[in-house]
Amino acid sequence: MNDLSTVLVIEDDRKMVDLVDIHLRDLGFSVDRAYTGVTGLEKALSNEYRMIILDLMLPEMDGTEVCKRIRAKNKYTPIMMLTARSEELDKVLGLEIGADDYITKPFSVREFIARVRVILRRIEIEKEKNEEENNKQCIKAGDLIIDIEKHKVVLDGKTVELTAKEFDLLVLFARHPGRIYNRETLLEIIWGYTYDGYEHTVNSHINRLRNKIEKDPTHPQYIKTLWGVGYRFEIPEEDS
Repeated sequence: MNDLSTVLVIEDDRKMVDLVDIHLRDLGFSVDRAYTGVTGLEKALSNEYRMIILDLMLPEMDGTEVCKRIRAKNKYTPIMMLTARSEELDKVLGLEIGADDYITKPFSVREFIARVRVILRRIEIEKEKNEEENNKQCIKAGDLIIDIEKHKVVLDGKTVELTAKEFDLLVLFARHPGRIYNRETLLEIIWGYTYDGYEHTVNSHINRLRNKIEKDPTHPQYIKTLWGVGYRFEIPEEDS
């Protein structure tokens, strides 16, 4: 199935699925259902969806594992995680493994619809921005080559495997060398929301990115830290 008007809902609470189904249909979407983690994962990897609504607590395979496996194969379909839990650790984990948003049950219908609309609007904005920047599809900085159209990064002739968020961070930095970004701004741009207290999500992504693109992550050549201020991307002097 390749129907981008369809949303996949992976949730074992059938009444919750019925409720979500009603409101997604009001937004003009059809709904595909899965009541276990294994079934949801199979559907997510076999079909294309406009969006995936994913519960954290599922039979057979929990939502965090489902999310990680989806993101290993599909870097772009937006994922909203649902859960009855409200602990900060769960929220951070959801964002760390690639979820685009996180909403705690019980939630209001208005909040759910608003968040769905925000995620989809952000995706559309990103598509428009990508179209506008088609004239700058390849960025070279020292031994680093970023092919935006192919979503590929090459360092010293070797392909570097990045997650979707790591790639987005690198492209943002490389497109604006010398510009300083604080953690709050990066959260808003890359994740689409201001997650108070989750700034360490940025730290962990940047640390992983450095480990992949820097020859010596403890003395980074590309992504510099300005203590107390933020981060800045620098192009090696011979290419600047």
